[in-house]
Amino acid sequence: MKGTEDILPGQSYRWQYVEDLARDLFDSYQFHEIRTPMFEAYELFARSVGDTSDIVSKEMYDFYDKGDRHLALRPEGTAPVVRAYVEHKLFGPEYLKPYKVYYMGPMFRYERPQAGRQRQFHQLGVEVFESSNPATDVEAIALAWDFFQELGVRNLKIYINSLGKNEERAQYRQALIDYFTPLKEQLSPDSQNRLSANPMRIIDSKDPKDQELAINAPKILDYLGEESKAHFQAVQDYLQALEIPFQVDPTIVRGLDYYQDTIFEIIVEDDSIGAQSTVCGGGRYDGLSKQLGGPASPGFGFAIGMERLLLLLDQQSVEIPEPDPLDLYVLGLGDEVNLVSLQLVQAARGEGYSAERDYLGRSLKSQYKTVDRLNAVLVATVGSNELESGQLTIKNQKTGKTFDVQLSDLLSDFASYYRKFTQDTSVIDEFFKGGY
Repeated sequence: MKGTEDILPGQSYRWQYVEDLARDLFDSYQFHEIRTPMFEAYELFARSVGDTSDIVSKEMYDFYDKGDRHLALRPEGTAPVVRAYVEHKLFGPEYLKPYKVYYMGPMFRYERPQAGRQRQFHQLGVEVFESSNPATDVEAIALAWDFFQELGVRNLKIYINSLGKNEERAQYRQALIDYFTPLKEQLSPDSQNRLSANPMRIIDSKDPKDQELAINAPKILDYLGEESKAHFQAVQDYLQALEIPFQVDPTIVRGLDYYQDTIFEIIVEDDSIGAQSTVCGGGRYDGLSKQLGGPASPGFGFAIGMERLLLLLDQQSVEIPEPDPLDLYVLGLGDEVNLVSLQLVQAARGEGYSAERDYLGRSLKSQYKTVDRLNAVLVATVGSNELESGQLTIKNQKTGKTFDVQLSDLLSDFASYYRKFTQDTSVIDEFFKGGY
């Protein structure tokens, strides 16, 4: 179906690598996984994201179920997490604060499909609740930065801005309306529609005419109160102290209504691939929990688009490790070895090793092609002679060495024999890794 993609086994290991790296890093920051449903009440997103936002007004998949309930496929991850936080009363005792979670999963928006952007797409993100400390903002930005550094992504820049408190945003919103109203006829059709409903979106419009008109528009930083200014200055000071590079950009406004105070984007600016694209975005949303019926808990989070990130890894030729080699492949010769081949692979799997065998009665030549494709470490050959003698020959594909072993011994203690047959390879591997 247009706007969706199948992730086939030849590609899924790349997703798993990125996801596993994210899990390990998020765990080190003491974020723990949360999983929310793929559909929610329509009202959740209309109230949180904003019914005038493009996401709700143009892009969201919504429908009525058989109980005539108005539902929507989730277009983003923050609102469902905040809903779960409120619904399950996760605002617990002091020793559990701040409350940190991360999520991974599919989101849905009706957009024009293109490279790195599908109608079903995937995000990974984090949310942290119950801390208004500017250090929390910086920790989340540092986590996102560390993640990209671990992956090896290059040519990234962090842009930050502050949207201030709600009353400051309201003043800024009116200033934009006053500024753009005399210029309305020169704005793009989308920006003309946004002028009264969501004028801040005109600031980050991609239309060249809008961008030119926005150059002299009021800047949000001029409307910040003392508390907001102090918070934003602390964020900048802490980022500098951690030597995390950033740039203040007052044109960043983000597209969701719940943001306030610190917002940020991480953008790739890579001349070699002719691309400038946002790969991560987020910010503070201190009023959202209360808006959804919970306590006035502050919050901060970010999201990363997986499809866009994997495309970027390809464009920058970032190396993703191949899947681990197969530990054992059993070459079977004849129907009579079917049971023994099954016993061998199950003995290996039972000890925690990966194993595969031939099921189709193919020739040795064809089976060896599979051995090469799976990058097998050990190969066991089983035929009528081996069945009669009860002795197998095991070949280490890396060293070329062969070993004779009793079938009964291998079945009873595969792990010991695997270590014995691969110990020379381990020494060689350690040498090339710099272990010696």
